Formats: sequence, C-alpha cells, structure tokens
Amino acid sequence: MSIRSTGGEPAEAPTRATPGAASPAGASDGAEVHVDFCGEWYPVEAGTVFTIGREGDLEIDDNPYLHRRFLTIASHDGIWWLTNVGSRLSATIADKTGGLQAWLGPGARLPVVFGQTNIVFTAGPTTYEFSVHHRQPAFRQEWSADDPDGATTIGPVTLTESQRALVLALAEPMLKRDGMGLSSIPSSAKAAARLGWSITKFNRKLDNVCDKLDRAGISGLRGGAGRLASNRKARLVEHAVTTHLVTARDLPLLDRVRDEPSADAD
Repeated sequence: MSIRSTGGEPAEAPTRATPGAASPAGASDGAEVHVDFCGEWYPVEAGTVFTIGREGDLEIDDNPYLHRRFLTIASHDGIWWLTNVGSRLSATIADKTGGLQAWLGPGARLPVVFGQTNIVFTAGPTTYEFSVHHRQPAFRQEWSADDPDGATTIGPVTLTESQRALVLALAEPMLKRDGMGLSSIPSSAKAAARLGWSITKFNRKLDNVCDKLDRAGISGLRGGAGRLASNRKARLVEHAVTTHLVTARDLPLLDRVRDEPSADAD
C-alpha cells in the first residue's frame, strides 16, 4: 500500500445514504463524513458530535457489555477526530488496506485522515465492525499492483501453520461475515473442537501466538507484569483481521489441519 497526501484535492468518494438505507444508489445530504454499519449509512454533520454506543446517533446493539457512549466523531479546527469516551473498552482502528493500525484505548483519540477507516471492537461475547468514510481525506490509500485486493499478509510476524489455524478458528465467524456488522468469537472449547485439538493444546498454542505478537509490539495481548490479557482472544482476532494476518482465503486451512493433523510443535 502507498499513502499520498491529497493536498486538499478531494478524493473520489463512494455513494452515501441517510440512516436506514441499504446499498445506497446515491445521496445528496452534503455531509463530509459518513458511517457504514450493517449496510446502513449515517451522515456525520459538521458542528455536531456523532455518538456511537448502546445509545446515541448510532445505536450499535442493546449489549450490556457495551458503553452507552463509547466512541464519538467530531470536527475540531478543520480535522475530524474519532474519540474513545468509554471507560473500559478499546477499539482497533485500521485503514482499508490493513497497512496502518492503532489501538484506541479509553480517553484516546485519533484523526480521521483516510477515505475509509475501519473500526473493530469487542463487547462481551460479540465483536463489532463499522467504517468511517471521508469525502475529502488528508491522505489517499492506493493498492499495490501486486496486491489489488489488499489481502497480502503484512507485518513482522510469521506464523506457523498450526498458529495460523488457531487464529483462523477464532476469526472464522468474522471472516465469513459479509460486509460490516457484528459477529461472535467462539469459545476456546469450540475453537479447539473445530481444529480437532484438546483444550490443553489449544490454550498452549494460544499462549505462544499471543507471546509472539506481544514481542512484535502488538498491544493489548498482555495484562502487564507478564500476565496474559483476559480479552486476548478478542484483541487477537481484531488485529489479525484488520491487518490481513489471516483472510477468508486462508479458511480452507482449518479443514486441512483437522483432517491431516500435523506435528505438535509450534
């Protein structure tokens, strides 16, 4: 992926629609920023604070684990900002290619500088994803000729086949989902059964994968002082999907690992 400053020149924007519309053919609301969740498009008006959570302008879900007000989008001094106004949950933020990623903790904020920014977060057993679209982004994302669909695995981490299969078993519902929306991360027992592994083997390999990513500088996989974070599975899936560490094209590996068990080494 390459990133270029647009120098104020508007990038070509996708079509948008008002809240509740699916697959919009066009929109004339004039908003500079729109949010896409489950195929519904929401305009974000300048001079207002767009609230996302259990309540607000975008009511994500009636999920008791989700903050009433979790994220906000607003413009300040000509820059659009995404802010985490929650107290417990964090969100994974990535550009559409997965080439850039950040972890937005409580109280933190990030500028919305790309034409499309994907946001993934987990509340309780459910993982959610929506995207923010900017008509006049400060930077333009471009696909490489060698990677037209943006699915190339990036980053410094190389996984073994069994480690990749573990990540796929956890990310499978999200990878199979069509478009933005919500999905559930399977329990360790279900993921282990999907792979034909014992729960002991699954947990050991999960420890190894989280350890490897933590050493590579991926935040949110450890709780400090050497303790693995309690929500590590959710953070692992968020990171793996948004950076294309695993993609839907990798899913056949799940059946291959189950049908042809490999050596138990990591």
